[in-house]
Amino acid sequence: MTPTQSQSQVQGGPLRVPGDRWRLQIVHRSAFRYGGPVRSSYNEARMTPENSSRQTTLRSRVEIEPAATVHAYRDYWGSTVTAFDLHTPHDELVVQAFSVVEAGPEPHRADPLGWPELALPDVQDRFGEMLRPTPLTSIDEPVVRETRAVVGDAGPREAGHAVCRYVREHMEYLTGSTNVKTNAMQAWTSGKGVCQDISHVSVGLLRAIGLPARYVSGYLHPKPAADIGQAVTGESHAWVEWWDGGWHGYDPTNSAEIGNRHVTLGRGRDYSDVPPLKGIFSGPKSEGHEVTVEVTRMA
Repeated sequence: MTPTQSQSQVQGGPLRVPGDRWRLQIVHRSAFRYGGPVRSSYNEARMTPENSSRQTTLRSRVEIEPAATVHAYRDYWGSTVTAFDLHTPHDELVVQAFSVVEAGPEPHRADPLGWPELALPDVQDRFGEMLRPTPLTSIDEPVVRETRAVVGDAGPREAGHAVCRYVREHMEYLTGSTNVKTNAMQAWTSGKGVCQDISHVSVGLLRAIGLPARYVSGYLHPKPAADIGQAVTGESHAWVEWWDGGWHGYDPTNSAEIGNRHVTLGRGRDYSDVPPLKGIFSGPKSEGHEVTVEVTRMA
């Protein structure tokens, strides 16, 4: 396939955007440069926004340069994956995703379950993967005890919010302070990190107190009062969802509910399940990696 044929999804959407929803255009570009010709590479991109009750993907495509053989599928966690491999020599790889999405607040949900219902065996079995710690989300017991004391007698939904606020109060957002391999305890101990770290700590503590929780990857428009038509530098972003009878999303980095500035790409146990781009290659080492995200509010 040619790059522009790699993946194209077009769906009918409303002609007018409801007042509580934004229509966002996102251009996400990743470029790798190598020290010489790379002979072959195998890659996975998770750059296609989802469709849900909160979000409608109107258009989405992933372009690859040089042209690659492409296969699109839905992974175990429900994220759309664009898998591609290259077998012609190349010294640069560029993956660019274009999307137009309508996003809004989460729909109203019924009252949450109580702790006894969440502790039932069928719930524990159903959400086992979202209750167990992972190497990136594991939290030491002293921190868990402190968090339980903060939560106190709160119900599950209130406890979820309390955990996220507690994490944000104790962690400073600081770009460049960590990397993709930093785990939750390392970030917590240092007291700083980026959205990935704050979300890993939140997920780990939510699970530790008995709430099934998952890591969410996506984008965030940085301006709450964005002008229509103005392209701005956006962000790859991360937040959390916990289950208390239904999934509830929350952005602990910004201490905010998920709304019209958030665009969801995928979910998993932690970042390792949903990286925007990963792969292996045969050839000289990479000499640089550049990522840009441009977001435009269209309506």
